[in-house]
Amino acid sequence: MSGTIYSIIPPLLAIIMVILTRRVLLSLGVGILSAALLITNFSVVKTGVTIFEAVKAIFISDGELNTWNVYILFFLLILGVVTALISISGGSRAFGEWAEKRVKTRAGAQFTAALLGMLIFIDDYFNALAVGQVSRPITDRQRVSRAKLAYIIDSTSAPVCVISPISSWGAYIIAMLATIFATHGVTEFTPLGAFMTMIPMNYYVFAALVLVFAVAYFNINLGSMKVHEERAIQTGQVVDPAKESLGDVKEDLPTSDKGTIGNLVWPIIALIVGTVASMLITGYTAIEDKTGATIFTIFENTDVSASLLYGGLFGLAVTILLFFVKGIKVNYFPLAVKEGIKSMLPAIYILMFAWVIVDLIGQLETGEYLASLVEKSNLNVAYLPVILFLLGAFMAFATGTSWGTFGIMLPIAAEITAATDINMLLPAMAAVLAGSVLGDHCSPISDTTILSSTGAGSHHMDHVMTQLPYALIGGGLATIGYLVLGLTGSGIIGLAVVILLLIGFIFTFAKRDKAV
Repeated sequence: MSGTIYSIIPPLLAIIMVILTRRVLLSLGVGILSAALLITNFSVVKTGVTIFEAVKAIFISDGELNTWNVYILFFLLILGVVTALISISGGSRAFGEWAEKRVKTRAGAQFTAALLGMLIFIDDYFNALAVGQVSRPITDRQRVSRAKLAYIIDSTSAPVCVISPISSWGAYIIAMLATIFATHGVTEFTPLGAFMTMIPMNYYVFAALVLVFAVAYFNINLGSMKVHEERAIQTGQVVDPAKESLGDVKEDLPTSDKGTIGNLVWPIIALIVGTVASMLITGYTAIEDKTGATIFTIFENTDVSASLLYGGLFGLAVTILLFFVKGIKVNYFPLAVKEGIKSMLPAIYILMFAWVIVDLIGQLETGEYLASLVEKSNLNVAYLPVILFLLGAFMAFATGTSWGTFGIMLPIAAEITAATDINMLLPAMAAVLAGSVLGDHCSPISDTTILSSTGAGSHHMDHVMTQLPYALIGGGLATIGYLVLGLTGSGIIGLAVVILLLIGFIFTFAKRDKAV
């Protein structure tokens, strides 16, 4: 079954079920079971063993601790405790009151979250969680739904990271480009130069970012987002009270009246400083030839998960120090630890299920099968960017991983263009990057989608369903852009078309909203 059309059944089954039932764990569980059955040719005993091995791989890989996954899980628990401590100390309340005097509109609250999302571009995981912590008190005060906040976070994290050379994403992509160029003897570009050249050709990124600010300014609420926003405005309920949100501590926790904005700001600053410093240290330490070390080679070699853990521990230490300095009752500390950990458990469960199904989909070679469809087809090179964009989007959607899609599709894009028209190399790879981010945004099994829900304190499927219309619109506009790019051979003309279509869409829907 591996590497065949049957390999797309488990991810599609899980995604369809999660959309229809909105029961994430059940749907992922069915996807996991179906994938394991296909891998083992429906052997019941082997299916159980395969699932057990996939779960075990979350913690143990190649006989060693799987530090990437384990450190991410610990970071989530630490962040939950930090959030609870900030809440009990009165930091969230004080920050909300401070922001209320300065951010006086719903649009202003959304702009603040979007700008923070663009500024904290070091890593998408950290972006989603840190921006959520800072933005929630502001958006809650202005009655912005958590689903809208999750959309803002998700649509400013990966899109900015994928075009930033100084980020975990940028470093990963630049390193891949270096390998690809060496393989095909490409000398007219340096990896960094090629990365920078591809930025204007990443049409989905620009569409997604522009839409975020347009949605905030013109109050464009599509599909189920309208329901969430109307409830938040009319009742003040920023989350659906009937559903369990991710990463949100109990609202009835005791809150000190001694807290100041420093109880929220300083822990977040400590998280950022600790994480960035750790990324620089782990990256520099991993470089063998330190004489030629640059900021780009440091980020290429950094250990992201370890850096998140170290930064989280530093942030936790600062939070605990501020907690006790303010004279908060000592018996509140165990309560904060308990409730903080509990608040993150739903997100951790979903993330672990997602990791298992991604592992099994990898064993089924779903990505390789989808990629082979392009390799085997005898297509016109002019249509290559748009086809790679759509295939990259579907692959990331089905597998839940943009990085995995990069790893499979970028070399294939290079192979095809090297054999047909090398001038299409950068446009083709830019289309892969853009499509991967689009698929990541649409996929309910994507880790970044899960963590955006967690950072915003939103119900996971509420985030998936409310973000989907905006992602598909951005993807549709980008599709037209890549078609124009392929036919004209000009990245600038393609970008101009996308921008013009964006302007038309924005003013059309802004007028409709005002009419309502």
